[in-house]
Amino acid sequence: MTHPNGPMLQCEGLTQTYLSGGRTLTVLNNITFTLERGGFLAIVGPSGSGKTTLLGLLAGLDRPSAGRVTLDGHDLGGMSEDDRARLRSEKVGFVFQSFHLIPTLTARENVQVPLELRGDPAEARAQELLERVGLGDRGHHYPAQLSGGEQQRVALARAFSAGPQILFADEPTGNLDARTGGSIIDLMINLNRELGTTLVLVTHDHDLASKARRILRLADGRVVEDATQS
Repeated sequence: MTHPNGPMLQCEGLTQTYLSGGRTLTVLNNITFTLERGGFLAIVGPSGSGKTTLLGLLAGLDRPSAGRVTLDGHDLGGMSEDDRARLRSEKVGFVFQSFHLIPTLTARENVQVPLELRGDPAEARAQELLERVGLGDRGHHYPAQLSGGEQQRVALARAFSAGPQILFADEPTGNLDARTGGSIIDLMINLNRELGTTLVLVTHDHDLASKARRILRLADGRVVEDATQS
């Protein structure tokens, strides 16, 4: 059940271990935090600190070895894979370092795909989103005809197409130069403010992380800092 006044995201005692060469490898160790609706959280830390693993658990893409994740009032651990997939399609958007656009579809068609899968009116909404990310006149172009920054803008429009309540972004500027990456983050912040979408950003870029209202710093699978920024 959804609790409109409750937090968007809660994780309690989140732990993830794997067997490697007969030894237990602890990737995440007892992660606990709560994120309010409309919040903007950056998860930072060195390579191997568990950032992407944590993101996957928060989004219900994987199950933890121990602990619990609650997304919009739904206990992910108590849901079947089909139910978790349905929840993601209704409430979650994703943006990745690799743009994951379908090369044989135009920019507008790429944005339309999630809408059509839901049975929603697609064409006008896709055009509106492309205009919102500054690509209103590029909808007929294929991904190969777009720059990296433009492709990430299309991916961002697609992520917002179904009106997600929370957006998970994993190194969304990793393949972009600093200026283009900064503009993508600014766009995400504007959409966060306009639409009230909760943002969870994984990044190694401290300049980008500094734009978040809260920073969760990981090291060796543990939270070593949880700081709110003014």
